Amino acid sequence: MNEPIAESLAYGLNALALLAISGILIAAFYAQIVQGGLPCPLCLLQRVGFVIVGLGLSLNLLERLRPGHYALMIMGAALGGAISLRQVFLHIVPGSGAYGDPVFGLHLYSWAALIFAAVIVGASIMLLVERQFATGPSPRAPAADPRLVRAGLVAVAVFAIVVLGNGVSTVLECGAGLCPDDPSGYELLGRG
Repeated sequence: MNEPIAESLAYGLNALALLAISGILIAAFYAQIVQGGLPCPLCLLQRVGFVIVGLGLSLNLLERLRPGHYALMIMGAALGGAISLRQVFLHIVPGSGAYGDPVFGLHLYSWAALIFAAVIVGASIMLLVERQFATGPSPRAPAADPRLVRAGLVAVAVFAIVVLGNGVSTVLECGAGLCPDDPSGYELLGRG
């Protein structure tokens, strides 16, 4: 596979992955807003892990594909995975209860742990494909197809909007202090 094709393929995969991360955050937001399942502090920290993963993908789409951007994804996934596993371990003992309703038999924090593991594996595999890392003076992502570049920019815009929405909802839920362990409402909206 020649270098321009490898770069375009990697760029496209990064755009798809960023849309997937945005979809995960949208699904969590849906559970929060529509289903009324306010996220606990560990859930919010898992979202931070997904945001860090998305930031690495966004940097790959806005700048040149770089190993450091994949490393950022791996670090975000490791952080989010550790937090997810912490929450799994809190609820693994029978009778300890669970947080939120299961989706396809697993709670969201269990799904998050699996997805973070997949991100680590995927980013590691992408690091092995050295042909995607172009050499030369251009600081921008070199995807030749303008449609691919537009798709990447749309993915970044969707991600930015989702991150902004999650940030606003977190501030509304937690206010200026620590988030409650078992949230019952939005702090800045009068806990209702």
